Amino acid sequence: MLPASCAGCGRDGEPLRSEVCATCAATVQALRAAPTRPDPPPPGLPPCVALGDYAGELRELILAFKERGRHRLAAPLGALLAEAVAASTPPSAPALLLYVPDTAAAARARHGDHMRLLARAAAARLREAGRSASVAAPLVALPKADSAHLSSAQRAAAAAGGFALRSRGIADVRRAAPGSVTLLLDDIVTTGSTLAAASELLAGAGVRVDGCVVLAATRRIPPQRAIWS
Repeated sequence: MLPASCAGCGRDGEPLRSEVCATCAATVQALRAAPTRPDPPPPGLPPCVALGDYAGELRELILAFKERGRHRLAAPLGALLAEAVAASTPPSAPALLLYVPDTAAAARARHGDHMRLLARAAAARLREAGRSASVAAPLVALPKADSAHLSSAQRAAAAAGGFALRSRGIADVRRAAPGSVTLLLDDIVTTGSTLAAASELLAGAGVRVDGCVVLAATRRIPPQRAIWS
């Protein structure tokens, strides 16, 4: 067996813990969750918090876990997500964690729904810290095009019909502890269309999403205006 490279920086020969070298671990652990909002925000998008920008080591760790089969990253990424959840909820309030699910095809390709794994890891970390936290799965992702190649308008159109409700998951939400803060989790926010569409679908079923928490936010570069006309 050859030693693996760090999932964050790609360097070989570094001692690794859960796929990450000490330098990259320290870099992402130093991140602090902060409010984020796409510009312009889509209608129906709840308040959103991100751990950091979709760049550098954080971006590489997300991609390694999500697309490159580095499944041991579920625990540290879930712990980072838990930090963002803790920063956006009162310490005494139970946290009810919902998540944006993978489509069936994406889950098969990734050998599991990556956000379900992260939500469960985040809830476990919160409980270890003495917080009340639970996970529910009220959403099913319907087949859709890869959003990485879609424009903002196309993302919004795809997101609007991208989900259906699970009756069992809705029942789990309604059985949540009284006074729970309901948070919708995802790995990355770009235009916010996915989070807004999922939140509005849940609202139609009587489930109010109090906020969204993501690992990373993409910083969009506004189109440049022509200098010469």
